[in-house]
Amino acid sequence: MPPGGGGPMKDCEYSQISTHSSSPMESPHKKKKIAARRKWEVFPGRNKFFCNGRIMMARQTGVFYLTLVLILVTSGLFFAFDCPYLAVKITPAIPAVAGILFFFVMGTLLRTSFSDPGVLPRATPDEAADLERQIDIANGTSSGGYRPPPRTKEVIINGQTVKLKYCFTCKIFRPPRASHCSLCDNCVERFDHHCPWVGNCVGKRNYRFFYMFILSLSFLTVFIFAFVLTHVILRSQQTGFLNALKDSPASVLEAVVCFFSVWSIVGLSGFHTYLISSNQTTNEDIKGSWSNKRGKENYNPYSYGNIFTNCCVALCGPISPSLIDRRGYIQPDTPQPAAPSNSITMYGATQSQSDMAAATPLLQSEPSLTSDELHLPGKPGLGTPCASLTLGPPTPPASMPNLAEAALADMMPRKDEHMGHQFLTPDEAPSPPRLLAAGSPLAHSRTMHVLGLASQDSLHEDSVRGLVKLSSV
Repeated sequence: MPPGGGGPMKDCEYSQISTHSSSPMESPHKKKKIAARRKWEVFPGRNKFFCNGRIMMARQTGVFYLTLVLILVTSGLFFAFDCPYLAVKITPAIPAVAGILFFFVMGTLLRTSFSDPGVLPRATPDEAADLERQIDIANGTSSGGYRPPPRTKEVIINGQTVKLKYCFTCKIFRPPRASHCSLCDNCVERFDHHCPWVGNCVGKRNYRFFYMFILSLSFLTVFIFAFVLTHVILRSQQTGFLNALKDSPASVLEAVVCFFSVWSIVGLSGFHTYLISSNQTTNEDIKGSWSNKRGKENYNPYSYGNIFTNCCVALCGPISPSLIDRRGYIQPDTPQPAAPSNSITMYGATQSQSDMAAATPLLQSEPSLTSDELHLPGKPGLGTPCASLTLGPPTPPASMPNLAEAALADMMPRKDEHMGHQFLTPDEAPSPPRLLAAGSPLAHSRTMHVLGLASQDSLHEDSVRGLVKLSSV
């Protein structure tokens, strides 16, 4: 700052010093963090997910959007053109009831379409392999034999025999009442049917919402159709029928849509009311699983025998949690241990042990000579010089001489067995003839000599001196 001046002080920039000590092997560049993936991102079925896995739908959703358009357009026209006239001429309760039905229909539709219908998780590779072994054992087939096509299990439920079928896609035995949806490519628990109008399968976890949707939609369709006709009739009494249609053209479109929709919607609601009262599914009813035509002893083992109880169980029972955990994170796979190999380095051996074994091949690969072999005719005895064996790998590290000395000590005669024999120090002992070159130090020798055990009388003095000098190494 200049003297006597009040100029502004220059801003000083300080670079932040990182106190993090990086290892020499660590890269100086920052590693990008790999975001953990959720299970819905690798889901094997043919489904679409939205809102980070919170919304689950089938892949074919075109008919679902048509359902939304029909409901929204018809209800919107009714609220815009019919409700103002009906609220003045009849009662304001008409738009209020229509609004309640509309929101109930939309809520149950979205709940049915966006939820998990009860998808069963597929078997892991280990589970599938274990199940295959169980099937082979049950069928009595070998690993290379022919596997019979029928793969079923039988369980007894309330005295009725129920077959559990094997799913070749999911690699599981499907639970009772479960089936594989060919459109979604999933096994669904208590599978009812795949409904394209809601864009999802209908199963154990969303069946009640589906039934409430079609039932409330039936009431809404009948309600709109009835009061659209009432609106047209009241207007035609005042201005005539043609003038009434000109004054409210939207009423004609609403009446046409409701007229062609009400029959199918009301009929579908009645059919599912029958299924709920008898505790059946659409899949079971179509196949005739519990039909009397299959036999007099064939009956529905899931029915409680009471219509009221069956309805309460289907509509008021607890909702089971989802089994696929689609928003859970994928856990990293645990590395599998490698299979043992037939090489020199054994499974589980450390690098130092492998190096140690390579540095001392005589201790693990060379055969030992016994005293019986030394006295056989035609073979040299201990008095003759021993043949030298050249070592391939270098000399073992400093921690290895203990092992070599112990092996050589076992081959040397014990002190208590050979009393009176005078051993020389390494410095005093001369080199054995024809064994070491003159002037070559023994410390740098890369040869090792294997001696057998013998009695004291047959030991040659020069061989003993050479052995003592080897033991000092």
